Amino acid sequence: MDTFTKNSGNCVRADGVAQPSKRLLDQLRDRIRFKHYSIRTEQVYGDWVRRFILFHGKRHPREMGAREVEAFLSHLAVEGRVSASTQNQARSALLFLYKEVLETELPWLEGVESAKVGKRLPVVLTAEEAQRLLAPIQGSAGLILRLLYGTGLRIMECLRLRVKDLDFARREITVREGKGFKDRVTMLPEKLLIPLSDHLLTVKALHEADLAAGFGEVYLPWALERKYPNAAREWAWQYVFVAAKRSLDPRSGVVRRHHVEAQSIQRAMREALRLAGISKPATPHTLRHSFATSLLDSGYDIRTVQELLGHADVSTTMIYTHVLQRGGRGVRSPLDSPL
Repeated sequence: MDTFTKNSGNCVRADGVAQPSKRLLDQLRDRIRFKHYSIRTEQVYGDWVRRFILFHGKRHPREMGAREVEAFLSHLAVEGRVSASTQNQARSALLFLYKEVLETELPWLEGVESAKVGKRLPVVLTAEEAQRLLAPIQGSAGLILRLLYGTGLRIMECLRLRVKDLDFARREITVREGKGFKDRVTMLPEKLLIPLSDHLLTVKALHEADLAAGFGEVYLPWALERKYPNAAREWAWQYVFVAAKRSLDPRSGVVRRHHVEAQSIQRAMREALRLAGISKPATPHTLRHSFATSLLDSGYDIRTVQELLGHADVSTTMIYTHVLQRGGRGVRSPLDSPL
């Protein structure tokens, strides 16, 4: 029996009857869900733990320690040539396994070093490039990319927006559980009021068709479906940017209409870059960077920009001062100074 099906022993029920414990990967999944991590984190951590076990010949992690963890991380860096951030992601997954699932309190856990991630300046589009990029994109993908540029939202913050998060009267968008599980408010651009309203009419018609067909439920976080049994079918809780087809929720097994996948927006961004003839290695996240630099370039206070972006520390926002259109810290070159 291999590690993926091997149990860690028996657990004892209240009546004294021994029961086999769950498989290791099932325990990992349960702990991730208990901690309210995202489905993406669940998938990524599970994949790294599986790869770690296979790398060491299907040995159980309880039988391994710092030497095996570091050997695996070194293999990723040397043989796999993965980036420092990817290596650190694998490290986080393994430390989560040992601390949260196996409950191993060993001194080597904190001693496993992180790979040093280089500090790079973000790619930023000029105002002209942004307009040229966004002009030909239509449909929901175009609306999403315009929203990223016009509000500074992260891509998943945008895709997870619910109808109730849009306040057309106050021209506001409420971001729920952004990075660090923090809420914040950002602006709703005037130019997107009519396109968003028209988009919601289409989404509402789709939702009503789903209800008529016996579906129409949406995923609710934090067990809200138990507290508010009817909320999952209510219009206010539906995603703003819904998928074209209904799909099976991998956690609950319920057929629902989820939000648009991030990969489809990334593909739309690549195609838009090609059509616009922009050679910069831009992604949807580049539009967030461009939003920030545009505000700073227009003279807005950095603390205001920090709040709109949802940065915990102003030093994170400070990086945008290095990529303003005026060049190095806004200093005039002596070559450009008048005689």
